[in-house]
Amino acid sequence: MNSATNKYMERQPILSFLKLPALCMLGALWLISGNVAAADLKVGFVNAAKVLEQAPQADAARASLEKEFSPRDTALLKSQKQIRKLEDKLTRDGVIMSESERHKLERDIVSRKRDIKRGQEEFREDLNIRRNESFDQLRRRVYEVIVDIAKKEKYDLVVSDGVVYADNRIDITDKVVARLKQEFKQSIKK
Repeated sequence: MNSATNKYMERQPILSFLKLPALCMLGALWLISGNVAAADLKVGFVNAAKVLEQAPQADAARASLEKEFSPRDTALLKSQKQIRKLEDKLTRDGVIMSESERHKLERDIVSRKRDIKRGQEEFREDLNIRRNESFDQLRRRVYEVIVDIAKKEKYDLVVSDGVVYADNRIDITDKVVARLKQEFKQSIKK
């Protein structure tokens, strides 16, 4: 090897060694600048469960579901009472009934129980579907309100579920609920 190549080979480890402190300095400057930027970061927190509990739209959705499904629930309860009366009759008069009357009454009770069970399952399914539809609309509206507040008040980050602790300074839940209450009042006036 010639002397120029030897000098280059000897300097290479020295140059690498000098690069390490320079890289550390650059990393430290990056971290410091990141902390300065974090100091300007505006963070908010929303307690979604509290919003859904206190929003008047949730109460209105529950009332609407109650009104919609109350007649079916009443009809199912009435059918159950009728079955209980038939069972009481079977218990009370079964001994004095003819065999064919008793079998006919037993088949009627079994058939009615099957119909009620099917009716209850359909009722639960329909209620769950409607509840999910209603509350999905509310969840979308809550999301829109949160985003609107975050943009207007220049939040950089708004978090919700999965938060272990959030100081009251960053909790915007009450603002979200207040906005939803205001919108609800306005919708009633229309």
